[in-house]
Amino acid sequence: MRECLDMLGRSVRVPLEVRRIVSLVPSQTDLLYDWLPAERIVGQTLFCIHPERQWAIDKSVGGTKKVHLDRIRDLKPDLIIANKEENDKDQIETLANEFPVWISDVNSVADCATFATLIADVLQIPQKANDFLQKLQQSRQFWPDFEGASCLYLIWKDPYMAAGHCTYIHDVLGHLNLRNAVEANRYPQLEASAIADIKPDIIMLSSEPYPFKESHITELQELCPAAWICLVDGEPFSWYGPKLLDLSHTAQALKRELDGAA
Repeated sequence: MRECLDMLGRSVRVPLEVRRIVSLVPSQTDLLYDWLPAERIVGQTLFCIHPERQWAIDKSVGGTKKVHLDRIRDLKPDLIIANKEENDKDQIETLANEFPVWISDVNSVADCATFATLIADVLQIPQKANDFLQKLQQSRQFWPDFEGASCLYLIWKDPYMAAGHCTYIHDVLGHLNLRNAVEANRYPQLEASAIADIKPDIIMLSSEPYPFKESHITELQELCPAAWICLVDGEPFSWYGPKLLDLSHTAQALKRELDGAA
C-alpha cells in the first residue's frame, strides 16, 4: 500500500497497483478514460456520459448525490474517486470506512491543474498529467478577452440560479476577463426583478444542469433589453479535465458572436 494525500489533506492508503476504479464525478471520469484503459473504470455515475463511446449503463452506481452503496461494494474497487461538493458527505464517509476514497476539491483552474497532478501520482502515471498540463497551457493562450464585461451565468430556472463567487465557474469567467454580475457566493437564487436590476452586459444560459433553450432568451431579453444573451455549452465552463481544453474554441466562438452583434 502507498500513502497518498487527497485534496482535503487526507492520507489515503492506496494499493500499489490500482486496477478497479469507481469514479463518482463526471469530469473526473472523463479524464480517467482519457488516461487509462476503459476496463479499469469499473463504476461511474449515470451522469458520467463522456466519453460517449465508454458510457455504459452496466457501470452505473447511481447519481452523484445518491450512489448505490451495495452496488459499489459488489464492484470491490481498489480506489473510489469522489469530490467534496458533488458527492454526499455521509455516503462518502461510509465508503471511506470500507475502501480507499480519494476526494478532490476543485474551485479554480489552478485547482484543476493540482487535481491532475495529484491523481496522476496516485495512479502512478505522472506523464499523463504533464501532457495534460502542457495542453492546458497551450490552450490558455487562445482564451479570448471579454474586456471586463459584466456577465450573469445562469445555471437554473424556476427559480433562476446563478454561478456566484467562490465557484469554479466564477474562476473560469475571471480568466476570460468577464466580471461576475452577481456579488453573492456559491449559487444564489435570483428573482426576475433582481436580474433586471443587475443590468448585466452579457447573460449566459448554460446547457447544464438546466437545459436552457432559445425560448428563454426571449424571456430574459424582456428583463434586460440591453444585454447580449446567449446559450452556452456548460461543459467547458464547469467540467475540469478534457472539457476544459475545449474552452478556447467555445469562448472564441462566443466572442466572435458578441463582436458581430455589437
